[in-house]
Amino acid sequence: MKQRIITSIVGIAVGITVILLNGTVVYPVFVALIACLSVHEILTVCGCGWGKFPVHYIFCMMFSAAMPILTYYHVSDIWRLFAASVIVFFMFAGFVADNKKLSFDKLAVMVTVTCLLSLSVTCLVSLRNISEVHRICYVVMALMAAWVPDAGAYFVGTAMGKHKLCPDISPKKTVEGAVGGLIVTGIIFGIAGFVYKQIMLGKGIEFSVNYPLLMAIAVIAAFISMIGDLSASLLKREYGIKDFGKLLPGHGGMVDRFDSVYFVLPYMMLIFNAFGGKIFVFSVS
Repeated sequence: MKQRIITSIVGIAVGITVILLNGTVVYPVFVALIACLSVHEILTVCGCGWGKFPVHYIFCMMFSAAMPILTYYHVSDIWRLFAASVIVFFMFAGFVADNKKLSFDKLAVMVTVTCLLSLSVTCLVSLRNISEVHRICYVVMALMAAWVPDAGAYFVGTAMGKHKLCPDISPKKTVEGAVGGLIVTGIIFGIAGFVYKQIMLGKGIEFSVNYPLLMAIAVIAAFISMIGDLSASLLKREYGIKDFGKLLPGHGGMVDRFDSVYFVLPYMMLIFNAFGGKIFVFSVS
């Protein structure tokens, strides 16, 4: 537990520093690092890592690193799609050249995992690009939407949990914990909205917060977060592993810490892009 707490404190400190440096190259490079490590861990677990298919592995890393950086620098969708298509093309070219060693099942895993995880993590950059005013808020709230439900479910489940939620997938999770996680997330987001408003008011930026909408969005995000967490647990159970890696002492690997984040980020990006102006409402004079 001590090791886990220390890792969490260090992780929070690093995260805050990177977010504060969101206007520098540090931000997209750090996001690219998260994407690369995430893809690396999943591919390794699935038997598709560097030791098995080094050339394809390199293309996966290229894709993972390129998407956040290209997005940060506002490279047009056409060129980003072209870059992604070129990398995937060469992966399939390698499949043709090495078809006796590389099965289509393995190639499908590499392409799918790389695209899904990398594009999801890239949403951390897209969130930052949505609004000049709320960029840090959007990023922080998106991460909160993934991690607060887990903490809320843990504490509520520990105190009140009696009915197992998915005993075959994650024996410790309870229905009471899940419901508690949803409620806690809604409450925390209501408080976060109020605190954020006061902080911005101190900077001379005034707006109203649509609390019911913000809290409803957070509850839906909490549900998505739980699905992400259970999906990762199911994958670990299928491959007979406890953690996806050992990068984060007490927490496991990058995927162990970001499993729910991958699912929540696209949702939060869509929500803030479509309804950001209805959540944080500037008065019209």
